[in-house]
Amino acid sequence: MACIYILRSQITLKNYIGSSHLDDPKERIRRHNSGLVRSTKHGVPWELIHVEVLDNYITARKRELFLKSGKGREWIKSNF
Repeated sequence: MACIYILRSQITLKNYIGSSHLDDPKERIRRHNSGLVRSTKHGVPWELIHVEVLDNYITARKRELFLKSGKGREWIKSNF
């Protein structure tokens, strides 16, 4: 199992889209909020706004790449 997740910075109000080999993103969020992830340490604290659990990591990466595309960002904007 794998997952994709969307985080929103409580400081900058920007979103971060990520994927994980684990189906529970709590550990990833902890790492993001502790400043251990270089790409998100500027927006701490982060809140979880969406999670999708998928069958495998390949599928999760494809979904992550879609959400990072123009249409995916439109979907995020209209749903959150």
